[in-house]
Amino acid sequence: MKEKPTGKSLNHIIKESIIKNWDRMALSDMGGINYQYKDLAEQIAKLHIIFEAAGLKKGDRVAICGKNSSNWAVVFLSCLTSGIVAVPILHEFKPETIHHLINHSEAKLLFVDKAIWENLDEKNLPGLTGAIYISEFGMPLSRNNKLTDARNNINEYFGKKYPYSFTKEALDYFQDSPEDLALINYTAGSTGMSKGVMLPFRSIWSNIRFCIDNLSWFKAGDGIVNMLPLAHLYGMTIEMLHPICKGCHCYFLTRLPSPKVILNAFAEVHPKLIITVPLVIEKIIKSKVFPVIEKPMYKFLLKLPYVEGIVLKKIRAKLMAAFGGQLHEVIVGGAPLNADVEKFLTRINFPLTVGYGMTECGPLISYCESDKTKPHSVGKIVDRMEIRVDSPDPQHIPGNLQVRGMNVMQGYYKNEKATAEVMRDGGWMDTGDRGIVDKDGFIFILGRSKTMILGPSGQNIYPEEIEAKLNNLPFVNESLIIEKDGNIVALIHPDFDAAMKAGLDREKLEKIMSQNVDALNKEIPAYSKVKSFKIFEEEFEKTPKRSIKRFLYS
Repeated sequence: MKEKPTGKSLNHIIKESIIKNWDRMALSDMGGINYQYKDLAEQIAKLHIIFEAAGLKKGDRVAICGKNSSNWAVVFLSCLTSGIVAVPILHEFKPETIHHLINHSEAKLLFVDKAIWENLDEKNLPGLTGAIYISEFGMPLSRNNKLTDARNNINEYFGKKYPYSFTKEALDYFQDSPEDLALINYTAGSTGMSKGVMLPFRSIWSNIRFCIDNLSWFKAGDGIVNMLPLAHLYGMTIEMLHPICKGCHCYFLTRLPSPKVILNAFAEVHPKLIITVPLVIEKIIKSKVFPVIEKPMYKFLLKLPYVEGIVLKKIRAKLMAAFGGQLHEVIVGGAPLNADVEKFLTRINFPLTVGYGMTECGPLISYCESDKTKPHSVGKIVDRMEIRVDSPDPQHIPGNLQVRGMNVMQGYYKNEKATAEVMRDGGWMDTGDRGIVDKDGFIFILGRSKTMILGPSGQNIYPEEIEAKLNNLPFVNESLIIEKDGNIVALIHPDFDAAMKAGLDREKLEKIMSQNVDALNKEIPAYSKVKSFKIFEEEFEKTPKRSIKRFLYS
């Protein structure tokens, strides 16, 4: 799509926000460092000096591999505002994968957590000019004397460049054009290995512009708890970059995001907006709410016509208070929401909406406000994007969802074959997801085309549909439906904590799982019936979006 961004470029928006919010708080590590917007500007300016000393030019790559932190955001913003291509790499990747992605992207600098660097081998990273710790910008590797000198004497270099004072007027950022490459993001897919998604500035600008135009109630000075991985587009763009472009305050969790840690953060920050994945919401609801409403007294009260409404209002009030007391909306993306949880939250009128996106769209594809959406839908197509269904009857017969527009990637880096597999004539991109779009424009996703199983008589079996039913049965935490030797098999990870509280031993738990499969088979067509099941002791391995890495279990 050749449409050109209207109004200000991405870096203009970033610069304008920093100037306008100069004395506001910008970034905080909870229990750690804090940056005002003027501090953020100074840190960016210092990294620009480091980039220049390292000999980096527009279009060169800088890899970033570390846990969420304020300094991670500083490095990423420094790349954008200097025309350097950021290459975010998930800190959970194994050392050999990190080596491969740094080399494949041809990164010249690496910003890395100290604990990660200790497991890397610099001999396997011949293209690097240097490596710098994200936490305090210490430098464990330098192959360039100018870089070494600049890092060791950064305050002196900074003083020479800004001899009188560092002011708003000193900000000088790269003037981005729509097709300039902004970043290469390596996906951690659920159905295969990583591919480097090339996202130009127009894609990131379009995503940010959508958030500015459609989430106008989230304003400068508001706080947000950053829970999602910054190395993933959902966390990077919607949860971090979008708030920065508005003058908001990002709080980064420095501990493992358990329900307790998250709820404590909400109590401190009082967020209006929460961006998350289903697993976080499901854990909070299942651990804090469901045990209460399952008590006999609550069950009885919820059956009484006039009392039910009063009880639900009280539950909603307590839940809203637990989420910080100022919540306007929770946006869930990355995977389908558990049906029981979604049904309950709809019942109490909780302000939650489910969106849809993918790395290749930076990431937004669809969204709808919580008070206007439809149950089980992922919203409507976002601004500057189009969607179509590869189906003879797009409203009723599922087909592959295809999108085009300003958010869509340029392609996969150094992988023309993979690019050709998803791109269609006219700029359309095949998402690999199957679904329908109803007469009102609401999108409903049924599953991944790559995970579809062909039934004995050519029927299409969508594992996600079966899993959604199985996951709602007693003591099932999560499940996978796979094909083995022509049969449908269920892989089940039980809720061992709940089973223990219920006094179930292994034999009783297996019996319940067998009963679950029998109950499931009564609800689904004969051609998709589950023939056997296997219990998994550990959670299934997941992507940053908390999608199960299916290819590991097929």
